[in-house]
This record gives sequence, structure tokens and C-alpha cells, in this order.
Amino acid sequence: MRGAAVIEVLADIGRMLDSPLMQRAVIIAVLVGLSAPVIGTYLVQRGLALLGDGIGHIALTGVALGWLAGAAAGAVPADAWAVPGAIVASVAGAVLIEAIRARGRTRGDVALAILFYGGIAGGVILIKFAGGTTTNLTSYLFGSIATVSVRDAWFTIVLAAVILLIGLGLRGPLFALCHDEEFARSMGLPTGALNVLVAVVAALTVSVSMRVVGALLVSAVMIVPVAIAQLVSYSFARTMRLAMGIGVAACVSGLTITYFVAASPGAMIVVLLVGLYALVALVGGAVRLAGAGLRRRARAGRAAGERAGHGRAAPSARPSSARES
Repeated sequence: MRGAAVIEVLADIGRMLDSPLMQRAVIIAVLVGLSAPVIGTYLVQRGLALLGDGIGHIALTGVALGWLAGAAAGAVPADAWAVPGAIVASVAGAVLIEAIRARGRTRGDVALAILFYGGIAGGVILIKFAGGTTTNLTSYLFGSIATVSVRDAWFTIVLAAVILLIGLGLRGPLFALCHDEEFARSMGLPTGALNVLVAVVAALTVSVSMRVVGALLVSAVMIVPVAIAQLVSYSFARTMRLAMGIGVAACVSGLTITYFVAASPGAMIVVLLVGLYALVALVGGAVRLAGAGLRRRARAGRAAGERAGHGRAAPSARPSSARES
């Protein structure tokens, strides 16, 4: 019975992969799982874990702007320019956040909050002018990987390749920047340009991931795999590789589960990531507690052995001293 159930599940997965729509969805899930944790590793290292959330909300304004431009140009479908609009708005917002953080009087977190709220409000207003409704933004808010078109798939492939090329090819300079910006500047690295580059790549990552998990959950795919990897690894390079593996496994698993269960793929992916983080944290805590207990018992055993050794040595020392007297 168990073997028959396994065969049936494998047959269902085979039928899933026979569908061109699901083939595109799996390719995009793999690319998002690979690319998002790469830039997420740098953001976590710099303490900018919420940057993805801010850019994701700005991207909604870009979606609405693309929708508006597409409607004005008579594009079919109406949202044909939504993803390019999201890319432009995300990059512009990321550069603006970095400029305010580096040169403005407003703190980076305040600037991020302002753009955070302004982005989603602008999207809601602009979509009305485009002849749409807030319902049209739902797939971009929460992700809709099952409705990804061939054009969206090619956008994702190109952007993911750019993200991986920059994130992996410039790992040395970007690590120096994120670890200690003053040290990177003393080495002669162009820290200003690198800061802008990190922000722009984060914006591209948001644009890539938005159709998978949505603008509201996009930061989870960037940050949570890195947080899980950091629980078991202390090396920057190993953390990045492990986070990429976790991201791919979570994205593909979430997509596969929602093929059989009526649920949102984006939400399922995030639930899997958060559940894995909780599991690894609990297991790691239990292992550390058990190790601490073993070390305490070992120290207690050594201390008891030393006391016993001193106790045996003391009687033999007294007769010797008596003979000398």
C-alpha cells in the first residue's frame, strides 16, 4: 500500500511537470530560491533586513505605473508593462533610500518607513487611474506564480542571472563593505558605488521574487534562509551557499505542495521557511543544552578525580615528613 501511494505521488508530480505552466513556475521558483538569499546575505550582514519590505512596497507603485502606461499604449494584456514598471520603480526607490541614508538628514529607517507607506498608497491610487481596482494588485501583493507568462519567465531568468553574477562575482568587495564599511574605504574600495549597487541588486531581487511570494512577503525569501543558515554556520561563504540551497528547497517544495493543496504558493513557501527556522532553532538549542550538561558533568568528574587524588596523596606524605624529623 505504501509503495503504491509513493508511485501515485510520483505520477502526479510527473503530470505536474508535463504542464508548460508548471514548468515555467518550477524554473522561476528555482531561480528565485537561488538568487534571493544571495543579496539577502549581504543585507543581513549590514543590518538592513527590512530593506526588501520597503522596496517591495515601492514596487507596487511601479506595478500601477506600468499598468497605467500599458493602458495608455493599448497594451494587451493590460498589465503587460507591470513587471518592467516594478523594476524601474524598485531601482529608483532603492537608490533614493541609499541617497537619503548616506547624505540626508533623515535616518535610514525613517526614510524607509516613509517610502514603505508611500509606495503602497501610491499603488492603490494609480491603479484607479489605470482603470483597474485594488483587486488587480492582489497577485502582486501575495504572489501568483501560477499566472506567470512566458514574458515574465524571461524577465525572471535575465534578472536572476544578473543578481547571481553580481552577488557571487563581487563577493569579496561586497563582503568587505557589509562587514566593515570603514575598513573597505581604507582599502580603496568605492564604497559609495558599492552601496548603491547593493541597493539596486536588492531592488532587482524584489522584482524577481514579487510574482512568486508577493510584495508583502518578498523579504522572507531573502532573509529567512540566511537566518536559518546562520544558526548552523559561522562562515560567510558557507552561510550563503547553505541559504541558497534552503531557498531552492523551500520554493520548489512550497510550489509542489500547492499543486496538490489549494493554497497560495507564496504563503506556503514562507510558512515552510519559518517552520524550518523554528525547528532548527529548537534542535540547535537542545543540542547546545545537552552539550553544556555533558561539559558540566565532565568538569565535575575531573574535579572529583582531582580531589580523590589529593586525598590519597596526603596520608603518604605525613609518614615521610615524620621520618625526616
